[in-house]
Amino acid sequence: MKNYYVYITTNPGRTVLYIGVTNNLRRRLSEHRANRDCIKSFTGRYFCYNLIYYEHFSTIRSAIEREKELKKWSRNKKEILINTLNPQWDIILV
Repeated sequence: MKNYYVYITTNPGRTVLYIGVTNNLRRRLSEHRANRDCIKSFTGRYFCYNLIYYEHFSTIRSAIEREKELKKWSRNKKEILINTLNPQWDIILV
């Protein structure tokens, strides 16, 4: 079985949300951290490297569909989703 993840990261001030999809959360988060201060990448420019939410999928198609769905949501709706599983917005370590 394959593993795919839709994830949400935020910056230290929790003012910016980033939604992405990957097949390796640990590697992808490491890439985000490595891009800090890189103005060419969204996560680097806004320091979005703190994982606060993720969902697991067994197919890339399902993961991409969910990512697209979440990206269309309002900030408020995304916050409600995050709060259902991580009400303190604690950083999730993987």
